[in-house]
Formats: sequence, C-alpha cells, structure tokens
Amino acid sequence: MTSQGLFAGKVVVVTGASSGIGRAAALGFSREGASVVLVSRDQAALEAVAAEAAGPTAVVAADVTADDTPARVVGEAVARFGGIDVLVNAAGIIGTASTDQTPDELFDRMMAINVRAPFRMMREAFPQLRERRGNIVNVSSVNGLRAFAGVAVYCSSKAALDHLTRCAALDWAPFGVRVNCVNPGVTVTNLHRRGGMDE
Repeated sequence: MTSQGLFAGKVVVVTGASSGIGRAAALGFSREGASVVLVSRDQAALEAVAAEAAGPTAVVAADVTADDTPARVVGEAVARFGGIDVLVNAAGIIGTASTDQTPDELFDRMMAINVRAPFRMMREAFPQLRERRGNIVNVSSVNGLRAFAGVAVYCSSKAALDHLTRCAALDWAPFGVRVNCVNPGVTVTNLHRRGGMDE
C-alpha cells in the first residue's frame, strides 16, 4: 500500500452509489485513493456522497435500467478519468410477495434492476476493463444462495446474478478481467425500507 491508498490512480464505477452498500463502497474506494464515478437516480444524494468523498468524483444521475445508461456511465468515466479499473454493480431492489402473489410488474422490475442492468453495465465496461486488466464486483445477496419465503423473485434474481458472475468470470478470465460477487446477509439499508419492510 502506498501513502495514497490501495486504489491510488484507479478509476472505480459504482452503481447504486447514493445509499446503502453502494454508498459505503464508493466512499471506501475514495478513501483509498480512487477516482470514483457515482451512479444513481438520485442527483441530490449523489452530490452529497461526492461532497463527502476524499478524492475526485464524477456524478451520473441515471436509471440503471435505461437503454442509454451503460454508454453514458462508461463515456463519463473515460472522458473524466481515462478509463475504468473496477466496476461495482451495487444498485438493486427487493420486493416482498409470495410466489402466487407476485405481479408481473414486480417480477419484471426486479429482474431489470438486479440482473439485466448489471449484465448491460458489465458488457459495456468490458473493453475498458480488458485494456486495464480490471475487476468487476457484483453485489448479490445471501438470498441468491438460500431460499426464503415471501421473496421468491428477489431470491431468483440474485441467484441469476450469481450465475451470470460465474459465466462472465470464465468468459473474461483469458483477458485478465476478474469477475466476482459478494453475498451479504441482511444489511440494514434503505433497500429494505423501500421494499416494504418495517423496522
């Protein structure tokens, strides 16, 4: 480790950077010397994270499910900082409903945010990561490894993200790009409150 931190000179993109695990990751990378591209729908919350960051940041207020978001995020990272070394897909949602009570809209929304969005971000960032032999970290959940009642689609989306991670790791290992996921247990963040859970 240098006096500037473990990630000095590195460029890190973090989705879901306005709150929860994404926010904590973004600030942690910043403390370790990285330039961080902060991605979330909430412009004001992103600006607050940027103000708290220890180093350079770029703010991209965007919905991760929008068609143009991956290109916008990668373009901003390249324009501001010259490339990407690490992509952290931390944006996610949870919805509570039993399997028989889950409407199509909730199913589609969770799959779009928890699986499709990370896939599209990974694909868009890959040329930059290949150039720098970079890394991807997908934030999954213990729910991707174990079944829980009342959250069937959330569990399924995280299991899909886990397997996408494994497949991408095999595809991209020959290019020196590492792809991993982390599977946290319950972490008290706004994710659960927005998903309808009480204290």
